Amino acid sequence: MSNIERVCAFLKEAGTYYLATVEGDQPRVRPFGTAHVFEGKLYFQTGLVKDVAKQMAANPKVELCAFHNGQWLRITAEAVWDDRIEAQESMLEAYPSLQRMYKAGDGNTAVYWLKDASATFSSFTAAPETVTF
Repeated sequence: MSNIERVCAFLKEAGTYYLATVEGDQPRVRPFGTAHVFEGKLYFQTGLVKDVAKQMAANPKVELCAFHNGQWLRITAEAVWDDRIEAQESMLEAYPSLQRMYKAGDGNTAVYWLKDASATFSSFTAAPETVTF
């Protein structure tokens, strides 16, 4: 299993992870649930009208954190907006429940991939392990 696949699997198993952005000098954290590998990159999804999209446009540096079965994962990366319809369609196919709120090409659906990502798996019972992608 590749590093990206391993990280994506952990995020999906956790179900909910938290994405941190910055607004001015204030950190902002909110729950997310999408994690999808497309064209060898790890993607997540949101709406362009949301504050999180505006924050990533101003400063694309993000951190994600998830906890599952006594282990946590922290990812630092740059969020890169992919405005292609194909990327949006792939995400919406992977998460059909999103299709009630989003449509590929609707001007609101936004998918981002994680660039220069460093992901650290940690627990209280094992040494941290860091992978990059």
